[in-house]
Amino acid sequence: MKILAATRNPGKLRELKSLLAELPIEIVTLDDIPGMPEVIEDGETFEENAAKKASELARESGLIALAEDSGLEVGALDGAPGVYSARYAGESRSHSANNRKLLSELKNVPKGKRTARFVCVAAVASPEKILFTARGVCDGLILEKPRGESGFGYDPLFFYPPKNQTFAEMGTEEKNKVSHRAKALADVKVEFEKILKSNDEIFS
Repeated sequence: MKILAATRNPGKLRELKSLLAELPIEIVTLDDIPGMPEVIEDGETFEENAAKKASELARESGLIALAEDSGLEVGALDGAPGVYSARYAGESRSHSANNRKLLSELKNVPKGKRTARFVCVAAVASPEKILFTARGVCDGLILEKPRGESGFGYDPLFFYPPKNQTFAEMGTEEKNKVSHRAKALADVKVEFEKILKSNDEIFS
């Protein structure tokens, strides 16, 4: 069974393949299918963006599509950057520029007020309809300077208290046990297993 992973982000793709490795599926990417369009993520919520990407790419490819939208919500910034996380500092989508802007916005915010959470919403669609969605959340704090060399995006600034580390210090294996994406994809995995066991015709 082929599943189209609706991302060109190598960090997200590595995590997705690792988290779904036990399923009897073949994951193909947008780069494996010539001519796949870029879906404009203009939704106001993670749910809207994930569902739009999954639906449009499933119709274009004729495959089951798995799309996700994720981002960082910072309490002191009223939930920003939220759905704009990837382009917080502009359309260049530079991780380092996004991190610099975040630190600048939080410059006068004390440690105890720098609460944040990563959110991930995954959507799975057939060419005809949305099959299911899943949501994962991971709570933490934003540090005053980056720590760690692993991960991507805001990982060097996102401190996860139960591990006393940033996501960038934890490494992929440890991060995949606790992250927002891990939680969402754990539910995706359960739903896939249910459908596979039922021999649903959409997967035949």
